[in-house]
Amino acid sequence: MQLHRLKLVNFRQHADTEFELGPGLTAVIGPNGAGKTTLLEAIAWAIYGNPAARGNKDSIRWTRAPARSQVRVEVDFTLGAHDYRVSRGLYDAQLFQDRGAEPVSSGTAEVTTVLTRLLGMTREEFFNTYFTGQKELAVMAAFKPAERGRFLSQVLGYERLKTAQDAVRDIRNQRRSELDGLRSGLGDQAELERDRRQVEERRMQASRAMELAEAAKEKATQALAVTRPEWTRVTEVKQKALALDGDRRAAEHQVVDARREHERLDKELAESLMARAKVEELAPQLVDVDSLRAELERLEEEGRAAGQRRDLAGQLKEVEKQVEKSQARLAEMGDTAGIAAVRARELDEIRRKLKDAEAEVGKARAEWLQEKEHVRTKRDELREQYKEIKEQRDHLVELGPKGLCPTCGRPLGEEFEQLVGTFNRQLEKLETNGQYFRSRIAQLEAEPAALQEQEKARAACAVAVQTLTQALADAKAAFRERTDLEREAQALGSRAATLKRQIAELPEKYDAERHDRVRDRLKELEPLIRQRERYAFQAERAAALVSEMEAAEKRLSEREARARQLMEAIADLGFREEHYQAVRAAHEAAELALQAANDDLAAKRGDLRVAERELELATRRLEERARRAVRIDELKSEVLLHDELDTALGEIRTDLNAQMRPELSDIASSLLSSLTGGYYTELELDDAYGIMLLDDGIQKPVISGGEEDVANLALRIAISRLVAERAGQPISLLVLDEIFGSLDEDRREGVIRLLQGLRDQFPQVVLLTHIESMRAASELDRVLRVSLDRVTGAAVVTDELDERLRQVVQPAVTVA
Repeated sequence: MQLHRLKLVNFRQHADTEFELGPGLTAVIGPNGAGKTTLLEAIAWAIYGNPAARGNKDSIRWTRAPARSQVRVEVDFTLGAHDYRVSRGLYDAQLFQDRGAEPVSSGTAEVTTVLTRLLGMTREEFFNTYFTGQKELAVMAAFKPAERGRFLSQVLGYERLKTAQDAVRDIRNQRRSELDGLRSGLGDQAELERDRRQVEERRMQASRAMELAEAAKEKATQALAVTRPEWTRVTEVKQKALALDGDRRAAEHQVVDARREHERLDKELAESLMARAKVEELAPQLVDVDSLRAELERLEEEGRAAGQRRDLAGQLKEVEKQVEKSQARLAEMGDTAGIAAVRARELDEIRRKLKDAEAEVGKARAEWLQEKEHVRTKRDELREQYKEIKEQRDHLVELGPKGLCPTCGRPLGEEFEQLVGTFNRQLEKLETNGQYFRSRIAQLEAEPAALQEQEKARAACAVAVQTLTQALADAKAAFRERTDLEREAQALGSRAATLKRQIAELPEKYDAERHDRVRDRLKELEPLIRQRERYAFQAERAAALVSEMEAAEKRLSEREARARQLMEAIADLGFREEHYQAVRAAHEAAELALQAANDDLAAKRGDLRVAERELELATRRLEERARRAVRIDELKSEVLLHDELDTALGEIRTDLNAQMRPELSDIASSLLSSLTGGYYTELELDDAYGIMLLDDGIQKPVISGGEEDVANLALRIAISRLVAERAGQPISLLVLDEIFGSLDEDRREGVIRLLQGLRDQFPQVVLLTHIESMRAASELDRVLRVSLDRVTGAAVVTDELDERLRQVVQPAVTVA
């Protein structure tokens, strides 16, 4: 893997940082807290996502970035035969290959998975291979020998064997638990076979009992077959006798009804003949009734016409009055259409003026409000910035020069006063800007005078619009009223003409006195008229009643004959209730015997089914025991196999650890010789992974802190090479963060010469340090300077090689 380009946007203290990385030895130099280690964190975050970053998503964003601003890291690198670019934000990620326009992978989780597969390393393996820091070297130095052994096993991936061994043990324990459970539930073979024989005997007994029950049922069925024909015959005879008796009772009721009907008709016929005589007696007294009724109808028609004529005359008079009022009102109103047109033109003109005035007022008010909001927003932003910077300044002062940087975790040292001064200057500038915006807010609280004048002009136009709108409405209402009056006057004229025509068509003659006399005479004759009508109705029924009497006499004779026939048929059946009850008792006894036989047969069949189910269950128990016995043998073999795997994996771990120590010792010895200029040539790890420095083959009893740092550095680089080789990835990149620690200047130069001399093994090496003197090292191929901008508070990365070129080129350009 080789890095080419890194870009950070609002990541930690890097607001907008972008630079390129080439092959060779690159030094990233800057004071503590400037953001050097953040560059390494950004690379790991771009590849592995949030688990590779400190804190949570909210703490990743630059503290001075605007709300909801984008956070993004882009890394360009080469891996194998392909070039890649990974771009990751807080909620999205894309991976591009070979400068393609479309991503080959998208999504935070998917991109992490693809990159893990391409690198062939987990996040921990990636850090253990490519990154080495001062803290890690210090931790290694503080390790006890056994702890160092476990650390090396974990870094080199040997802990996977421990994981596999734990998995084997879990499976073995599961198989043992299953084996114990099967053994505890395994029944006795002889007892299960004895139970099956007993169940088989019960099934045979139940089968014999069912056969006896079936024979009893057959006997009962035959007995019932003997009694059924006679029972069927007597039942049919009884049903016929009951049906005939019912018909007889119905026929007798019909005879009674026919006799009553004959008597009723005889009485009505006598009354009808008497009514005919009464009608003839009343005829002389009612001889004028028909002529009086015709005259009354004519007089009532004439009376209705006279009343209608009076009503129409009254309506005509009222209509003529309304016509006169409408004509007078039309004369008063004048030209309403012209007045409405004038008011409409005046209203359009004043509305245009109001619209212009409102536009001017709206524009002026919007500008005023926009400026107020802008000033308040700027003031609030300054307050938030002041609060954040003051908290950072106070926290920094509280830590003091010996405190650890909250960003990188290193002592502040000489950078303390510089950082405090930067924060104080930023606070002073924010206070000055805040005073300006406070005074500006006070000035903008009241409406500007020009806006007030424009508002007055707009209000005057609005009043004029309201007045003219009402005037136009009144004019339109008057126009509508005139139109309605004209239509109403025309309708009233038509109505008057219609009334006059209707009055002319009505008759004028009507004798009210004659009308009263005729009505009184008919009222006097009304009782006699009702008597005549009643008697006439009864007299008209006489002819019909004679026919009905003849039909009633015929029906009575027929029904009496039917009743006699039914009584004779009942006697011919010869039905006797005593014989019927005896046959019924014999048949019911045979049915009860058959029902008892069926119940007994059902019970015996149930017993047989229960015995068969018990036999099936006993057979399944024997078969289940056989299957469990087979499974027990299989589990014994599996437990034995996993015991052997557990032992083998433990032995493999022991062998690998034994092989790892000499291999690491050889690599670390070569690196140590280069670091110390040949002063130390041998580094060995004992059985407990303790570090031993040899001087001419003799172990050195005491080593200094600097020598221990050199030994740990050599061992750590050797581990990186070994991890990369075991992962199948050539280690082309090495990142060393603040590794110099307590090394003196000669040892630091030795480290630089060592790394320069290891170009074949490490084509790209990145050194991060706060030691300014490292800038002068001639072995460095490139120097990147990381510093904090005192104005913005953001980290700035500059390429000092580019700066040197500009310094060399600028005088040449000036001379030219």
